[in-house]
Amino acid sequence: MITFFIALVILIVGFMTYGAFVDKVFKPDNRPTPATELADGVDFVELKPWRIFLIQLLNIAGLGPIFGAIAGALWGPVVFLWIVFGTIFAGAVHDFLSGMISIRHKGASISEIVGIYLGPQMKTVMRIFSVVLLVLVGTVFMTGPAGLLARLTPDFMTRNFWLVIVLIYYFLATILPIDQLIGKIYPVFGAALIIMAVGIAGGMLFRGVPMMELTLANLHPKELPIWPLMFITVACGAISGFHATQSPMMARCMTSEKDGRKIFYGAMVAEGVIALIWAAAGVSFYGSTGGLATALAEYGGQAGVVYDIAFKLLGPVGGVLAMVGVIACPITSGDTAFRSARLTLADWFKFEQKSIAKRLTLALPLLGVGALLTLIDFNIVWRYFSWSNQTLAMIALWAGAMYLVKEKSNHWIATVPATFMSAVSMTYILQAPEGFQLSTAISYPVGLAFAAGCLLLFLFKAGIIGGAKVETA
Repeated sequence: MITFFIALVILIVGFMTYGAFVDKVFKPDNRPTPATELADGVDFVELKPWRIFLIQLLNIAGLGPIFGAIAGALWGPVVFLWIVFGTIFAGAVHDFLSGMISIRHKGASISEIVGIYLGPQMKTVMRIFSVVLLVLVGTVFMTGPAGLLARLTPDFMTRNFWLVIVLIYYFLATILPIDQLIGKIYPVFGAALIIMAVGIAGGMLFRGVPMMELTLANLHPKELPIWPLMFITVACGAISGFHATQSPMMARCMTSEKDGRKIFYGAMVAEGVIALIWAAAGVSFYGSTGGLATALAEYGGQAGVVYDIAFKLLGPVGGVLAMVGVIACPITSGDTAFRSARLTLADWFKFEQKSIAKRLTLALPLLGVGALLTLIDFNIVWRYFSWSNQTLAMIALWAGAMYLVKEKSNHWIATVPATFMSAVSMTYILQAPEGFQLSTAISYPVGLAFAAGCLLLFLFKAGIIGGAKVETA
């Protein structure tokens, strides 16, 4: 229990101290924002800061901080370290920079930002990569909540029944003006999310669930290596490239840059708290990581474990409320995933989106592909999502670092986590079952060499070594 409370305090202090430092490095000012300069009544719409914060939190807090944290708990309490320090020094910095840089580029999507700071070739890669990731996210966050809803409703409301309902909602959220649906219902979902997090944490404390204290030992029942598998598995609970596709969407609604720390950095810290709570539940509720592994097998994965923990800790009424919060997380990320995919394609092809007909032209194919992907095994889609998610985060951080170099600011706040995530992403794809399946004797040194190479290339391109000049496209 001591470990849990220390981790919680560090997250809060991290927001107050390192978050303030990152904000000072970026230097927010009073310049006009895209919401005031480019208002279109659809995507560029002025919203109150508290509403933007809730939308941002719900956008980014999908299944990652719940399903990813539970899966990460299989390695034991060591997962707390990645959630806490990954959130403060990587995830929150990533979200803050992707949102704030977007504000300074007229609400540009992350693929366009990457093109500006890493070159046209990377822009093309990023456009394709981000659209693919967003569709995968939308699919993952369609199937997950549909399965959970099927558990809470009568038998005739099957998973496929709820898939159709969720898909219809996603369609509406993708094409309607952001303040007409998303802006109105997210505060309700936000309340459910807060009730869920507080309820699960309170349930563990008041029911006296013994919480495992910190150990650096690898407690995974199958002895899978911590590096890099745990760092990919936790996904959105510490850092997520998906967030870089969401922050620009909120950048189009802000009226002041000075709200950026509370909205972008703050929402990621709040997500870190959610991940910490579910990781603690996963580590401790079943008595051991072996017990958690047994529960995952017995209940059919993370959705079943969430259901079991919620109802055993909180009873029927509290369990339903907690489950609604858990369901709200993925639904409120899936809807904006498809919306972000639409905006990314619109930026790519310079396709204005004020007309509903033009919004439909992009939205219908995207949702159709997502519907087809629901036929694929969820676990396969999740694995590819997890890796592509962290790889996108790596690229977004490198773009943020180059922006800071150009602005003559402290680029190391982005360069260090970018280098770290480069090692994570390359090592994983070399080692993973869905990757090249190479041994750690090969994947570890190659992954580290790749990260070192990325760092050297960045320092050269930034003119820090070798005398090269910073170039932007």
